[in-house]
Amino acid sequence: MTKKRKCKKYGIINSNYLSIVGQNYPPTKIIDNIYNNIHVKHGEIIYNKDYGPDNLINYNNIIDFRKAAEVHRQVRAYIQKYLKPGKKIYDICEQIENSSRIIIKEDGYLRGVGFPTGISINNCAAHDTAVYDDTRIIDKNDVIKIDFGTQINGCIIDSAFTITFNHRYNSLLEAVKESTYTGIKNAGVDVRLADIGASIQEVMESYEIELDGYIYPIHVIKNLCGHNIDKYKIHADKLVPLYDNGDNTKMEDGEIYAIETFGSTGKGYVYPKETCTHYMLNKNSTVPRFRFKKTKQIYNHILQTYNTLPFCDRWFNRPDGGSYTLHRNNGKISAYNVGLNELCEKGVVSKYPPLYDIEGSYIAQYEHTIQITEKYCEVISKGIDY
Repeated sequence: MTKKRKCKKYGIINSNYLSIVGQNYPPTKIIDNIYNNIHVKHGEIIYNKDYGPDNLINYNNIIDFRKAAEVHRQVRAYIQKYLKPGKKIYDICEQIENSSRIIIKEDGYLRGVGFPTGISINNCAAHDTAVYDDTRIIDKNDVIKIDFGTQINGCIIDSAFTITFNHRYNSLLEAVKESTYTGIKNAGVDVRLADIGASIQEVMESYEIELDGYIYPIHVIKNLCGHNIDKYKIHADKLVPLYDNGDNTKMEDGEIYAIETFGSTGKGYVYPKETCTHYMLNKNSTVPRFRFKKTKQIYNHILQTYNTLPFCDRWFNRPDGGSYTLHRNNGKISAYNVGLNELCEKGVVSKYPPLYDIEGSYIAQYEHTIQITEKYCEVISKGIDY
């Protein structure tokens, strides 16, 4: 009888991070019981050439960002060991989100999950997550993007990585990871966003990958980008392109950015497809009169539970509706489709459907949340894994 070989993960450094920081496996300890505000870890510090090690600047909310980042590191250390071929996408999403809620001590939109867990596979770049009756499973030949967020007081950590179980994709993962860190190293006060994009594209498109005897150039995805982050606003008003798009807008002191890059063996352009699973409340929109009583119920639930943080309809099916602290086990909303559709039709809620490159292509993603200051860039979400 032939002995089965274990599938090795590529794209992460398998570590004992949870035991190093005193966390359990699976995670059960609350972050506040491991770190206080004084001792919470900062991220990697990249000093500007004119400055050296100095006291870190405690900008408003940076402690909340750092604490949310530590939660993110612990959750991904757990999920990197948990994720294997044959695992259900639904179970992976629930494990990530439930672990985040436990460690961060979830309290509605005050602290908890930053946005629905993205599990985007192969030619899907972003915005895919499990639906409540999802039966899809991970295959040993998949390229899997894991993109999830944690937040405290609206300070959102947005960070992503790619895992595969087949070494043939290594060049793709390496290209995207190096491009992300190139973008981070080129970020700084008064730096043009287009210049960061140019540096990302130069690195990304210096790579190619051989698959099944064919050589594929690796392209940046031109209609995806990084972005700055404001309180309770995952996508604020500045975008970080993956190529030189001519944007002369500059980074400013104290800003928070998600530097994320996507590399594709396809066309380098994505389009929406399939059923939407990501949504977000437009807080500044005028609330119209609703046709259905159910619509008002769903609107109030969104406002109370998620506020302007992104959410998914899978959370409506949870007994707690997405927050055990707020609803205990009385938060489930049934028959929500008509009401959710009306909210979208009237512009109260926006849709963010899954985004795909051409069939048969493969996409990788890496992302970190950073803060820009005059003296240094802090890669807040940096860990020993990536």
